[in-house]
Amino acid sequence: MNPHDLLLKSFHAAVAAADPLRIVPPHLPKPPKGKTLVVGAGKAAAAMAQAVERHWPQHAPLEGWVITRYGHGLETEKNTAKNKRRIEVIEAGHPVPDEAGEHAAQKIFAEVQKLGADDLLLCLVSGGGSSLLSLPVDGVSMRDLKSVTKDLLHCGATIQEINTVRKHLSLIQGGRLAAVCRAPILALVVSDVTGDDPTHIASGPCAPDPTTFADALHIVARYQINAPSAVMQTLLAGKTGQRAETPKPGDAIFKNVENRVIATAHNSLVAAGEFFRARGIPAVILGDSVTGEAREVAKVYAALAQEIRQYAHPWQAPVALISGGETTVTIKGDTRGKGGRNAEFLLALTLELNGASNIHSLACDTDGIDGSENNAGAILAPDTLQHAAKLGLNPAAMLANHDAYTFFEQLGNLVTTGPTRTNVNDYRVILMM
Repeated sequence: MNPHDLLLKSFHAAVAAADPLRIVPPHLPKPPKGKTLVVGAGKAAAAMAQAVERHWPQHAPLEGWVITRYGHGLETEKNTAKNKRRIEVIEAGHPVPDEAGEHAAQKIFAEVQKLGADDLLLCLVSGGGSSLLSLPVDGVSMRDLKSVTKDLLHCGATIQEINTVRKHLSLIQGGRLAAVCRAPILALVVSDVTGDDPTHIASGPCAPDPTTFADALHIVARYQINAPSAVMQTLLAGKTGQRAETPKPGDAIFKNVENRVIATAHNSLVAAGEFFRARGIPAVILGDSVTGEAREVAKVYAALAQEIRQYAHPWQAPVALISGGETTVTIKGDTRGKGGRNAEFLLALTLELNGASNIHSLACDTDGIDGSENNAGAILAPDTLQHAAKLGLNPAAMLANHDAYTFFEQLGNLVTTGPTRTNVNDYRVILMM
């Protein structure tokens, strides 16, 4: 198998390890005495809902609503007696929230409050849920939330920092969905964040929130976010005690709540490693929690690859260096480039390796969408720079303009899978032959 195919198939192995149709069924509970309400949000929401339906007893009452990103929906089963879907799948905006998500979140919030002690709330949580399950607090409009979200996404803040702000502007996130529910709750969680803490995944609708309004204000100040006045007034009111804090760890409302993480980046990296080893190539997992600016991470990885190539230390070729996590891309000034963090990482890596022989690499987002474009990521080969020169491309200028998508598109080296309907963060591999 050639290096290109090895890289692609290893990525597919990583994604398959987080397939909701495989991972959800073993975690489904027994039906309660009353009814089961299924709610959820995230890029895996539709596939998770489909998995629940396929394995839920037909005689047991089941209904619900889940929200996923536009283009990530799936058709769910129809209840012939009621002539409607058992679990409705609603598509909404991501990474910037929109009114479709707001209306769906309002419906979910209202229905959860109707549950009683004999019922069950089954919450399907996955990455992307923070923007999809958006229900702003009183006084903050969807326009305000869109504005602050856009600024947070472009400033270089981590997903944990972004979610800290969003939780304190939401009626439903930061444990507030659990706070209004009288039924026992089981949240099945597909993790897309480093550390796999449910409070950070989809902003933890059923998880305790250790952060505060003061933390949110600090993040806004640190990144010099020009937040709308309604946002600032809300955060300041919370800091001074005029608004209730999100429920904290140890709060009695979580007595009958379980947040169960059923898929992680680490499990997917392990699956990719097993794929390489089965083909006689040693694999090393460098970590599932790599963060930082994409181009800076690329410099570190390039230095490691060069060390192996020149000195066979700390490993020798052939070897696959595998990692996950979530890098960031800070946009400053007016840029017209296209591309997500994985393509940017790979373009920076291309420049750092400078055509080094026998080094191949892939960087993709496991949800199938790298940033705002239609690709999962891209692939580089030892002759990538040579081909770019023949096409008259200037990789350094394109990196400066955050235009990695166009660079790899021109080379025909984009990886396009379409929505995978799961999300366990980024997958990167450097394959040294």
